[in-house]
Formats: sequence, structure tokens, C-alpha cells
Amino acid sequence: MTVQRPAAPPRRRGGFHALRVAGVERLCDDAVAVTFDVPGALAGEYAFRPGQFLTLRRTEGGREERRSYSICARAGAAPRIGVREIPGGLFSSWLVHGVRAGDVIDVLPPAGTFTLDAAPGAHHVLVAAGSGITPVLSIAASALADPAARVTVLYGNRRSGTVMFADELADLKDAHPDRFELVHVLSQEPREAELFSGRLDADRLRVLLPRLVPVRDVDHWWLCGPFGMVEDARAVLTGFGVPADRVHQELFHVDEAPPEPRRSAPGVTGPGSEVTVVLDGRSTTMTQPRDATVLEAAQRVRPDLPFACKGGVCGTCRARVVDGAVDMRRNFALDPAEVAAGYVLTCQSTPTTDELTIDYDG
Repeated sequence: MTVQRPAAPPRRRGGFHALRVAGVERLCDDAVAVTFDVPGALAGEYAFRPGQFLTLRRTEGGREERRSYSICARAGAAPRIGVREIPGGLFSSWLVHGVRAGDVIDVLPPAGTFTLDAAPGAHHVLVAAGSGITPVLSIAASALADPAARVTVLYGNRRSGTVMFADELADLKDAHPDRFELVHVLSQEPREAELFSGRLDADRLRVLLPRLVPVRDVDHWWLCGPFGMVEDARAVLTGFGVPADRVHQELFHVDEAPPEPRRSAPGVTGPGSEVTVVLDGRSTTMTQPRDATVLEAAQRVRPDLPFACKGGVCGTCRARVVDGAVDMRRNFALDPAEVAAGYVLTCQSTPTTDELTIDYDG
């Protein structure tokens, strides 16, 4: 039996809170897990669903920076994020090498719709690569709390030394030997079985998946990792006849993604639109050019608007179109049901009507 996620899941809104770092755990040379201490008064606001993420904020050189990191803890535990260093990354390098227990970081409440919501006894197959294991670990550990559920994790990495959460995954296997299957695939380190050596591309997935699970009988598929891997996995599952509503995805990198559509040349703004944004119960109306995104224009009058990546990936700026219409250039965060219900990514949406109302509280 499958359960389709609601088109408009409830989203908790709230501003940044300064949270104390409870601990930093080294996962491998370039990755850590950071756990936050949430005061009792904020416990409800920071309660999370498996698969959600936290957005962190810091100021560097007078400029505000935000990044989103998936929660890697099981439901009910203290919020903990997994962070892999990106070479030259301002935020990730700081978290991996500079942050210590006792430090205070500005953190938004949990967000995201890549979340576990399934009927009891479901079979979950999770395909991840690199740091894509972070939400997958949370989903897998939480799903296994159901004594009738089964979980299969297919995890791709370069080498065994770059595997994040290796011990925790092994512990899950030991705790649930009959219900949890774990397969590691390494691209730069040979394994005993040739099938498990190489990249998790379409050719390998097309051969590997049927050998691991009865593909069409799996209740939920969870894909998380780089754009190429997620796209390959979706194409393979579609070829196997898996219904689209059984496949959930989240991207961690879009370096290989198609470029954003070209925008108007500087200075060519065209007609304007009267845009009303609703956030935390307060409405603000402004006039903006149609070649600017709703987010970048509205931030001039509402600096409290939520955002993180501004690349159409994280979904932090998700809002619902109440009146009017927009053109959404890129979307790697919303599923078709959300789009059909009127949700858009405001960092990628430009107005196409004279009047537009966007509701962040919806």
C-alpha cells in the first residue's frame, strides 16, 4: 500500500533562533555531524519529520550567508545535521573545521517535504550518493521503528574512507538483520563483486536494482544525491514501470543540471506587477519589475522572507500563489502535486500578471 504525500503539507514558520552546539562528531576527514541543543521553550518549533533540513545563517565580511543541511537524526531525537566540506566552501569549511561544542549558530526551524509518511509495513528503498545519505539515514532509522517495515539502502561513494555514517549504518544492520539491507557501491575502490564497483549511473542501477528488490512491489523509493544520479535513478524506475507517486527525490548538488533560462538584459525591466506577499500573518504590497524574481524584489521590503540556496533546490522559499500567475524558471524541490496545488519557488518565479498575491503561510 502506498501513501501519497499531501499537496500542501503543513509548514511551521518561524524566524532564526540562536541555538547552542551540543556536539560535533567527526564522520570522516571531510565531514562532521553537528548536534544542536534546543531549549524547552523551542522544542515544538524544532520538532522535525525524518528527511527535513535546517537552514543556518552566519555573517562573513559584512555579508549574510545561508545554507541548508539535512537532519540526520531519527524522529524524536535532538536535531543533528550532517555536513561534508565543499572545497573552498565558506560555510561547509567553517562547520567541518571551525565549529565546536558550545558555539552558537542562528538556525531556522525545520523545513522540507522530502519526509517519511507511510503506512505500516511499507518497504522503503533508498538510493543515495555522497552526502545524500544524510536525510536517508534519518528516514531509514525512523522507518525501522515500525516492526513490520523493511528498508534497503543503496549507497554510492568514491572510497570506503569517504563513507559518511558508516558506523551508524552498520549498527542499523546489526539491530535489524532481517529487515534492513545495506549495499555499498564504490567508484574509486575495487570491491569483491564487480557489480558494486563503479558509479551509480543508469546502466548500473538498471542491473543492480532488480537483483536487490522486487522493483514494482516496493512501496516507496527515496532518491538523494547529485543531479545526475537522481535523474538516472528516476529514468530507470520509470522504465521499470514504477508509478511516479512512489518516487521521492531531493538534490544535494545541481552542478550538472541544465542552466537557468536566460533573463532579460540589464535595464530592460518591461511592465511592472503589483505583488502582495503574506508571511507570518502580515501582508506587504509592492510594485516590482517582471524580470525580477518575487524573492529578490520582495526582500527589499520584507527582509524576513525565508530563503537559503536561491537555486531552486532546497525549497526554503516555497510559497503558494493565491492570485495571479508566475513563470517558475527552475524547480528541483517541489513535486508535481505541490505545483498543481499552486506552490512555487519564489527564488525562481517572476510575475506574469498585473497583480500577484503570494502566501508564505499557506
